Amino acid sequence: MVVPSLYISLSGQMALERRLETVARNVANMETAGYRADEVKFDSLVKRPGKDSVSFSSVGKEYISTKAGSIKQTGNSLDVAVEGKGWLGIQTGNGIAYTRDGRFQIGIDGILRSIEGNPVLDSGNAPIILDPLGGAPEISKDGTISQGGSQVGVLGLFSIPDNAQLTRAGNSGVVPDRQAQPVLDFAENGFAQGYVEGSNINAISEITKLITITRAFESTNSMMQSVESIRQETIRKLGGG
Repeated sequence: MVVPSLYISLSGQMALERRLETVARNVANMETAGYRADEVKFDSLVKRPGKDSVSFSSVGKEYISTKAGSIKQTGNSLDVAVEGKGWLGIQTGNGIAYTRDGRFQIGIDGILRSIEGNPVLDSGNAPIILDPLGGAPEISKDGTISQGGSQVGVLGLFSIPDNAQLTRAGNSGVVPDRQAQPVLDFAENGFAQGYVEGSNINAISEITKLITITRAFESTNSMMQSVESIRQETIRKLGGG
């Protein structure tokens, strides 16, 4: 069982390397507003080369965690945090993406834009245009935007299906493989002006994972070296050397 042991250890190292990459990305984005952590799901692949079953670790399937992050008050009228499970819609160069990063800016053309410069959308996927000289906007829980006492637009809030697979778009944006729908019920969902949502990364947990994975990788590597030494010794004995 020396050779299968090497294969099992190798599959374990590949899984650990994949996990290490995701944890490293999470640690690097702990302070990124609206960032959603990378997670990896591993499965055991069972093979039966003989009378005994042998379990190998898969390389893992990455997914993006949708758990909410912590909210911090900024007092900035152009900062908005999403309450509930909704997402803000933004128009990127590659189509519509969704984000929880509600740090806005008003362009000289009046278009409300994300911190990365992408137009922020209303529920009909149209850009929101404000008056650049109209003063600080007021944004209510349902997304209504007012300037000088008059309504000038409505922030779109979108719901992404729970079973949707997400891919990244920019720093904090995601693109689902299933169509997002406008949120119409603001009893449990909405916006909070003057707040920003941080990443959903638990710094202590991720750093602990980083240490644990590194040690596990080193342990697996030591085991592989021991198994290889046994294999070489077996070959020498069988060869009469």
